[in-house]
Amino acid sequence: MSINFDQRQLSAYFVCGTQDIPGQQLTTVLKRALTAGITAFQYRDKGASRLTASERLALGEQLHTLCDAAGVPFIVDDDVALALALGADGIHVGQSDTHIQQVVTEVGQQMFIGLSCSTLAEVQVANQVAGLAYLGSGPIFPTQSKADADPVVGLAGLEQLVTCSNRPIVAIGGITEPQLPALAHTGVAGAAVISMLAQSDDYQRTVTAMRTAGWLIR
Repeated sequence: MSINFDQRQLSAYFVCGTQDIPGQQLTTVLKRALTAGITAFQYRDKGASRLTASERLALGEQLHTLCDAAGVPFIVDDDVALALALGADGIHVGQSDTHIQQVVTEVGQQMFIGLSCSTLAEVQVANQVAGLAYLGSGPIFPTQSKADADPVVGLAGLEQLVTCSNRPIVAIGGITEPQLPALAHTGVAGAAVISMLAQSDDYQRTVTAMRTAGWLIR
């Protein structure tokens, strides 16, 4: 099943890989997140992950099946070959990953594409690229989840990016539940979180807070 992109899917966007949940099973964590009502899931297994390529593929198949059953888009981080092998609904790429135009050429007819943009210059370039569904901007606040994170954007910087972009933006990086209303006030379409949900003591409360933050729907 292929799920088409709808910007409302960005409201409660969960990003996770095995490196983010030591001692836990990613399938179990995703089941809890789906039950709580996440609107998108990005499979981002990298960094400290110890999975082999075949293990990453096998786990991805299980995760995709769970997302399909819940009607939630399954998005792969960075890896075009893995995204194609898994028949992903979407792929998310960063500025330092495969050249975005090459990604659009390879998978644009098969899945939607998200691109990380953290500066006005990057957003302006992205505005000229046909075939992008959304932009991911951050880190909005300091984060421990990415060792190679860009400089902090902040709320004022995020609002500038939203104003400049001709596509919906999902905010990422260091986000906590109390900050969600202020984030929504910038005009972003949602929040993409790792630790805020993976380390939450109440998945239902956290996801409900994300879904009801008052995101802008263009």
